[in-house]
Amino acid sequence: MSFSVNEPSPINQRDLRNAFGTFLTGVTVVTVLDEDGNPRGITANSFTSVSLDPPLLLVCIGSRSFSFPAFCSAPAFAVNLLHEGQADISALFASRSPDKFQSTAVEAKHTGAPVLSDCLTWFDCTVHDRVMAGDHLVLIGRVQAFATSPAVPLGFCRGRYAAVRDPAAAAGPAPYDPTGDGERLAMIDGRASPRPGAFAENG
Repeated sequence: MSFSVNEPSPINQRDLRNAFGTFLTGVTVVTVLDEDGNPRGITANSFTSVSLDPPLLLVCIGSRSFSFPAFCSAPAFAVNLLHEGQADISALFASRSPDKFQSTAVEAKHTGAPVLSDCLTWFDCTVHDRVMAGDHLVLIGRVQAFATSPAVPLGFCRGRYAAVRDPAAAAGPAPYDPTGDGERLAMIDGRASPRPGAFAENG
């Protein structure tokens, strides 16, 4: 007896990239020190929280990134979430410019990884685990220190920056939700990014 197996249809990578891009994200700059102690950084929007106990987060680093070797070996890194006024910082760290840190102020916090002096929120992490998944490194960090601000985040969706307007300021406090599941939805205004599509993570 023989069985026929239906082979899956080939996935069009550009279409898949565009589909992934419909998920609204923030924008981060992920920073690290290389083996010579030089700061490296890339723009990435593949970021998520993982756990509160222990405090874990993850970012995905493209294997074609110039800084990829540093992220594969460094014991610590920082994730810097950008605010609405930092589209230029996002574009800078998405490029291969050798002068990224000449015009961007950074400081050491807990681990020594470079933290942007001006950003929405930063997380200073030691490496908890590394997992290679396809063409990306899933970098899982244990948060050692963090700080945040009331600034408005820089959003990204469908290859464009998105201006996120928090409706809480105009609408007042949210109605009581006895289920504890209610959340406010941010209002999105599309704004063209310097380069269409997802970030190439070239840093």
